[in-house]
Amino acid sequence: MSQEFRLDSSYRRHDNVVIGGSPLRLFRLSTAGRRVAEAVEAGAPLPAAHGRLTDRLLDAGAIHPLPARSPFSAADVTIVVPAFNAEPTFDAPGSEVIVVDDASDPPLRARSGQRLIRRAVNGGAAAARNTGLAEVRTPLVAFVDTDVDVDVEWLGPLLAHFIDPRLVLAAPRVASAPGDSAISRYETARSPLDLGPEPARISPGSRVSYVPAAAFVARTAALRGIDGFDESMRAGEDVDLVWRLVEAGHRCRYEPASVVHHRPRPDLLAWARQRMTYGRSAASLERKHPGAVAPLRMSGWSALVWALVAMRRPFAAAAVAAGTTVALQRKLADVPKSESARLAGFGHLYAGRQVASAVTRAWWPLAATAAIVFKRLRPAVVAAVIVPALLDWRKRRGPLDAARYVALRAGDDVAYGTGLWRGVLEARQFGALAPKLTSWPGRARD
Repeated sequence: MSQEFRLDSSYRRHDNVVIGGSPLRLFRLSTAGRRVAEAVEAGAPLPAAHGRLTDRLLDAGAIHPLPARSPFSAADVTIVVPAFNAEPTFDAPGSEVIVVDDASDPPLRARSGQRLIRRAVNGGAAAARNTGLAEVRTPLVAFVDTDVDVDVEWLGPLLAHFIDPRLVLAAPRVASAPGDSAISRYETARSPLDLGPEPARISPGSRVSYVPAAAFVARTAALRGIDGFDESMRAGEDVDLVWRLVEAGHRCRYEPASVVHHRPRPDLLAWARQRMTYGRSAASLERKHPGAVAPLRMSGWSALVWALVAMRRPFAAAAVAAGTTVALQRKLADVPKSESARLAGFGHLYAGRQVASAVTRAWWPLAATAAIVFKRLRPAVVAAVIVPALLDWRKRRGPLDAARYVALRAGDDVAYGTGLWRGVLEARQFGALAPKLTSWPGRARD
């Protein structure tokens, strides 16, 4: 396995204490562990016995591997394309391409260099991918959707990660293809498939908790070992597959050095339907992975702070926030007080954005009702809709003006939340709406 690493943006060390990862964890280091940490930070050769600590930092998401070479080439990868009434438009030199026609009408035609398999009955993307997976004879399989464009270089950064024998899946950044419409410009700034510019481990509850099957590479044997995609799921089957791999003890990585482009929906109605489908999948994911799709994760103290803010009790909220800061400073006596204050303060601020997101997305029917019934809550609800959207617009500086960006983001949230509530009511999986309160921080010692 590669012995070179890069630090996650969350990584901070104070003498013998490392704080980092997603969710944040605290590592207290032995003398030997500190030498390992210093070598990782400096990019220097690592001590011989570094494996135990670097593995734990990797699994926490505090550091990321920098593999220099790959044990595989494009010839070791078979690309499977699930297709329904659309054909792939990309070329894949060096790799076999299997196109699975999921009962298109009219049937698809095979292109030069592609192998076409036709299903007699439409079974959805999961069934089509499994049909292709059964035909793969290479050690690695890549899945690419028909609305995704890849270039000849996309596999390279992903294949390098497979030098790690524990790693079974690597996914690229799925950026939105540029376009002139308002939807295209919004998607360029805020596509749900684009998981950002930072590398990450993939794990439920972390910064990158899933990756879409729009494009990724995986070990063929590992996917067969968990029976592939769940064909009973018409949406969310890719998230479920990744989570089952993680639950089986495998590593999965997000590598934004590889970028592919996803073509957004052509009009507002198709775009809203897509978001509703994403929301609807949460109920089936909750059934299979209880608690993993919680719309809100935070400490109970942060929840109390923002509940007091919503009730227009700012002084009480400030008192609770100050009290938690003091308590954290006492708990982390070997960490500078300024760092404890930073962690507590940013923790509460981040929690506030999470609350706003849950209010406008998963809980919007309840929030809208509460704003109508209780006049006192109206400013908080309006602020939850507008303030995070404006902050996000300012940060991204996207090609849309602020008004249209805020409007589309609100529509995005309402469409997703509508699908979520529909799925929850149909499946009676109300856990998909329940918050998950956690404590900070997790602890480890090395």
